[in-house]
Amino acid sequence: MASRSAPNCHLRLEWVYGYRGHQCRNNLYYTAAKEIVYFVAGVGVVYSPREHRQKFYRGHSDDIISLALHPDRVLVATGQVGKEPYICVWDSYTVQTISVLKDIHTHGIACLSFDLEGQRLVSVGLDSKNAICVWDWRKGKMLSMAPGHTDRIFDISWDLYQPNKLVSCGVKHIKFWSLCGNSLTPKRGVFGKAGDLQTILCLACARDELTYSGALSGDVYVWKGVNLIRTIQGAHMAGIFSMNACEEGFATGGRDGCIRLWDLTFKPITVIDLRETDQGYKGLSVRSVCWRGDHILVGTQDSEIFEIVVHERNKPFLIMQGHCEGELWALAVHPTKPLAMTGSDDRSVRIWSLIDHALIARCNMEEPIRCAAVSTDGIHLALGMKDGSLTVLRVRDMTEVVHIKDRKEAIHELKYSPDGTFLAVGSNDSSVDIYGVVQRYKKVGECVGSLSFITHLDWSSDSRYLQTNDGSGKRLFYRIPSGKEVSNKEEMKGVQWASWTCVSGLEVNGIWPKYSESNDINSVDGNFIGQVLVTADDYGIIKLFRYPCLRKGAKFKKYIGHSAHITNVRWSHDYQWVISIGGADHSVFQWKFIPERKLKDSLHIAPQESLADSNSDESDSDQSDVPELDSEIEQETQITYHRQVYKEDLPQLKEQCREKHKSATSKRRVQAPGQSIRLHFVHGYRGFDCRSNLFYTQIGEIVYHVAAVGVIYNRQQNTQRFYLGHDDDILCLAIHPLKDYVATGQVGRDPSIHIWDTDTTKPLSILKGYHQYGVCAVDFSADGKRLASVGIDDSHTIVLWDWKKGEKLSVTRGNKDKIFVVKMNPYMPDKLITAGIKHMKFWRRAGGGLIGRKGYIGPQGKSDTMMCAVYGWTEEMAFSGTSTGDVCIWKDVFLIKTVKAHDGPVFSMHALEKGFVTGGKDGVVALWDDSFERCLKTYAIKRASLAPGSKGLLLEDNPSIRAISLGHGHILVGTKNGEILEVDKSGPITLLVQGHMEGDVWGLATHPHLPICATVSDDKTLRIWDLSPSHCMLAVRKLKKGGRCCCFSPDGKALAVGLNDGSFLIVNADTLEDLVSFHHRKDVISDIRFSPGSGKYLAVASYDSFVDIYNVMSSKRVGICKGATSYITHIDWDLRGKLLQVNTGAKEQLFFEAPRGKNQIIPSLEVEKIGWASWTSVLGSCCEGIWPIIGEVTDVTASCLTSDRVVLATGDDFGFVKLFRYPAKGKFGKFKKYVAHSTHVTNVRWTYDDSLLVTVGGPDTSLMVWIYEMEGYRDKRPCDSEESDIESEEDGGYDSDVTRENEITYTIRALSTNIRPMFGVKPHLQQKEPTVDERPPVSRALPQPEKLQTNNVGKKKRPIEDLALELVFGYRGRDCRNNVHYLNDGNDIIYHTASVGILHNVATGSQSFYQEHNDDILCLTVNQHPKFINVVATGQVGDSADMSATAPSIHIWDAINKQTLSILRCYHSKGVCSVSFSATGKLLLSVGLDPEHTITIWKWQEE
Repeated sequence: MASRSAPNCHLRLEWVYGYRGHQCRNNLYYTAAKEIVYFVAGVGVVYSPREHRQKFYRGHSDDIISLALHPDRVLVATGQVGKEPYICVWDSYTVQTISVLKDIHTHGIACLSFDLEGQRLVSVGLDSKNAICVWDWRKGKMLSMAPGHTDRIFDISWDLYQPNKLVSCGVKHIKFWSLCGNSLTPKRGVFGKAGDLQTILCLACARDELTYSGALSGDVYVWKGVNLIRTIQGAHMAGIFSMNACEEGFATGGRDGCIRLWDLTFKPITVIDLRETDQGYKGLSVRSVCWRGDHILVGTQDSEIFEIVVHERNKPFLIMQGHCEGELWALAVHPTKPLAMTGSDDRSVRIWSLIDHALIARCNMEEPIRCAAVSTDGIHLALGMKDGSLTVLRVRDMTEVVHIKDRKEAIHELKYSPDGTFLAVGSNDSSVDIYGVVQRYKKVGECVGSLSFITHLDWSSDSRYLQTNDGSGKRLFYRIPSGKEVSNKEEMKGVQWASWTCVSGLEVNGIWPKYSESNDINSVDGNFIGQVLVTADDYGIIKLFRYPCLRKGAKFKKYIGHSAHITNVRWSHDYQWVISIGGADHSVFQWKFIPERKLKDSLHIAPQESLADSNSDESDSDQSDVPELDSEIEQETQITYHRQVYKEDLPQLKEQCREKHKSATSKRRVQAPGQSIRLHFVHGYRGFDCRSNLFYTQIGEIVYHVAAVGVIYNRQQNTQRFYLGHDDDILCLAIHPLKDYVATGQVGRDPSIHIWDTDTTKPLSILKGYHQYGVCAVDFSADGKRLASVGIDDSHTIVLWDWKKGEKLSVTRGNKDKIFVVKMNPYMPDKLITAGIKHMKFWRRAGGGLIGRKGYIGPQGKSDTMMCAVYGWTEEMAFSGTSTGDVCIWKDVFLIKTVKAHDGPVFSMHALEKGFVTGGKDGVVALWDDSFERCLKTYAIKRASLAPGSKGLLLEDNPSIRAISLGHGHILVGTKNGEILEVDKSGPITLLVQGHMEGDVWGLATHPHLPICATVSDDKTLRIWDLSPSHCMLAVRKLKKGGRCCCFSPDGKALAVGLNDGSFLIVNADTLEDLVSFHHRKDVISDIRFSPGSGKYLAVASYDSFVDIYNVMSSKRVGICKGATSYITHIDWDLRGKLLQVNTGAKEQLFFEAPRGKNQIIPSLEVEKIGWASWTSVLGSCCEGIWPIIGEVTDVTASCLTSDRVVLATGDDFGFVKLFRYPAKGKFGKFKKYVAHSTHVTNVRWTYDDSLLVTVGGPDTSLMVWIYEMEGYRDKRPCDSEESDIESEEDGGYDSDVTRENEITYTIRALSTNIRPMFGVKPHLQQKEPTVDERPPVSRALPQPEKLQTNNVGKKKRPIEDLALELVFGYRGRDCRNNVHYLNDGNDIIYHTASVGILHNVATGSQSFYQEHNDDILCLTVNQHPKFINVVATGQVGDSADMSATAPSIHIWDAINKQTLSILRCYHSKGVCSVSFSATGKLLLSVGLDPEHTITIWKWQEE
């Protein structure tokens, strides 16, 4: 029984036959090392003709279609197709990735070109706008982008003689681009009279603003500036596909099969006609040329590469061949020699030598070939054709033996029997014909039984049986030669098969994924000796499985290279190689098989670097016997951080609710209260789903997080300071190497990472825009300049930031399973590791991407879940802690050894100068030497070792340790139970902070006359907290069930607790021992209250919609309040203890008489007059104003009134604590709101003397204590926001001018939109009848409007060119402000009107103009810094923000000489309404007219 693990052998790509000549141009070059670089399928190939050796670049995940060579001729850029295509820049010497450029283009990357210095790269996309993008490729940063043209662009090049100029050409156009600032501005080439408007296929730039371009007609067009000055007629007889410039001149290659060489002034030197040479043929078409010295490389449409030496130009040397266009399906291997035969739809059959890596024979047939087989003696080669015929050739001289046509449909599979007597031929007519080889291929039998076309067949070793697969997935058996179907399965039991190429059958069950019904595996071949199976599928992946492979979903190793469908795969006769062929990429790949025994000697076949998650990665996991996940980790992976509504959605939600609340705002609303609260202390630490989130700062304070608060705790003074910049759960925290800054990442739709100063608690940088749902791990680099972060989206995106600039440096998909930790290499800032579920990956930065290699465990190891990781004392050493308690030691990407460190998972590690410290689920802290050879000391966290100064009590011995950090002579430990402990190296343990454990905290009660409160939570504990300066937990008691509510008796001696199972207890408030308990209800007890005064009665509310009233003295139930239609949420007594107010989940406010529980109807006016003992109700006219506009989405969960009945505090589902003035009548009262809790604030309570407000945060497990500050105490703090949900309109309307200006909509000028309404289809979008030769451009047919104009240049344009602007009357004051400035000590004034910037000389009255804008200017500002004298910025109206010429832009220009210094195309969609320079003059701020009024800050010199 074969195990389900992946096989321990390996494939290495050894040779690729073919070259991509179809649909690609200019993709063949000499490198500096005189090697040849080109591509085929998804592989970049570097071929050394001297050594006849190939190297492969395999960083792409799909077909490569474009290639550019860096000016140093070592680096290569390649672009691919695909949904999210990317560009790789790689080294042709080492074939390693240098940089990855991504996230901009879609569909594919059509052309690439480096500039003269090689610093910048330009790319053209295959999207509908053919976007052109300029990159700083080393940084992976996009510098500029613009829509290229409405039609395909075929070539683009930098002008090597003028900086910042590019030329692009394509279908019926050529464009000359200039790059200024971040904007690319095109000018169309004017064809004029010198030549016909036609498609330009290739170009080369020369000196003196000259550009040479090759046209579809075979002419060379010569441009000066943007004008066509002459044409070189008939340079080629047909289209010129490639033009290459070198020191000696230019080489062109065309569809006519000729190469022409030209000198530097484009005078002809010589012609080489490849069709006439010995290797030539009719119809040869040149797609690529490269001229270096006396060598010329030529790539053809039919996948050949020629090398021509100039002085022997009639003897080109053929260095690479492949199949031509058309699908490649047929593959057969010779039974005794290292030969492979392939046949394709190009009608050729070819024989390749696997030893010499060369084509040794080729023969053209009449029909496309679909399958091939070689007879057992190696003499005959049988070919099955697409038209249903069958041809047999002699292998040695390719002469025909016989030609038979018995079928009408294609023959898809044929095989000779092992004894050589029969040939079985399977066709798409659903039958298999049997021919007798010795009887000159006479038909001797037929197997009918399949209902669908035959896909695969295999013979038994004794040649007596045949098995077939068909298109419907059926597997059938036949007796030979009669062709009878075998229906009795018993008969087939002992049959040995001669080969295994079928895709269905018991032995290959495992090649199919567990739950897939798909039929995307095209080919299989079994290697019985090595017990491996190779498969090929529609996704371009080759997989190795063990053979036999019985259970579905078996593990495998996978290899990529082919782009899409692999049509066939076979082992060579001696199992040394695997040959695979690609359908659409018509290439043949030869893989070397490295069996298990060799693997041990060759560690160099470590997993290759890859961007696409494969190359030679194992499958999702290699082991079938993966250890079960630890229960804690299991729990943690199931936590979802998705929210129904995120805080980011609030503005939108408010906007939606706006309309229906216009009415509500007519009444004057109550002002927000003058009093405020300030966060004073937080009990809690987030340990249940976070690790390594606890550190000492520079000055020995402790920094950690809970809920949405970053906490800095001073252990000497027992005080806390807070960072309150987050608005949802913080999930991770990292400290800067200098221990003064902290980075924290939070949950959110577009979650942010904040870097803040622990001293001032002010944010230094906020990073967002690349993660989704949340950030689960962050880490600083050793120099503190960079930050790495990991998101919790499905692919766990990893981002590398330059955090001070707020710039994303690189981004990549991490892993599909959860990543727990990211660590940056302290020695190499470009390297990092991530660890997570069955995942350990080593990454290095490459431009805008990261390249990952899986940790290599070796054949014996098991991939485990990693919970923590650190780097060791050299850049190669890394250590990771596993979920089974081991520490893995890594060198580079190889696992060297493992050390058993803990029982259960190792959750945290910390590297010291001379060793390590680890902490695990077993509650033990272990100190290790610097190589994990021996454990120096262990500390068990036990109650017995708690020091007297502890601020609380340990809940249990050996709590699971989640974070460890060292400093200031102590070890700091964070536990899963929410405790922070400090371990002295001599042993005693001090508990510093603690909170509830995982589970919602709902119950909260404050003591009637002491600064104490009680909480009860779903973590099944009841806790008593001291709120006075000692801030500690006084007592804790474990409960059988989680609890939802609690309440002190009026004398403070008893404490009632309601539990989730419908029972409740009354306990002694000091000892927490039971006094009495009842269990009358089935559902959660939601609120519990003693009656005021003597506390005679106890009201108990449940989710069963009843309130029970008990007599405390007699311990009997005396009344039941019925009548609620939904669960009860809140109850309050009146001062006399005679009346109960009840709130329900259906938003009912009910009143019951006590103790009998009779329902009473009380008018709302009376309710206000009643004196209530407490007010925690959220309903009724007194608190109408506490419900937010978006009350449908969110609930107010709790409220509490101060004893002087002035301020009502509320908590809601958004995590806001709000203060309202009481009574809050009228809708949407104004309030002050505070964010510290993350999602639900489940309860709020004032202390007995109103000095403190206590709040609990539901799932964030925290208990927060706030100081209440009376009016007049004004200490402005960031968390105070005097706002309400609707910005008040009644606070004084707008001035009439302001109102008018506010309502202006700016229309964009007629340049980009038509004024008169248009009907029908624009002429250039109409369907044209295709003609063989393009008609002359000026004809009766409606041409494209732009081109009509360009052809009439002679008639119209001349007189217009002489107009010059002399004077402009007018100034735009009606809707612009601050747009007139003095310049030159008051001699000139500068202002704008329409689209002109005007410099007006006060003395002479003369004007000079800046006229580069193409639409109304709306704002103007002058740079005040002395370094940038007379620098002006103007912003204009524009179309949508697509970065095209009509998009809004900001021009920065010199007022005196009117030179444009920079143009910034921006994402403000309608226009730019305000601009301003910073004090240093280097930054520019702009504000948009778009609905959100976006604000952008530019470094205007760089962008």
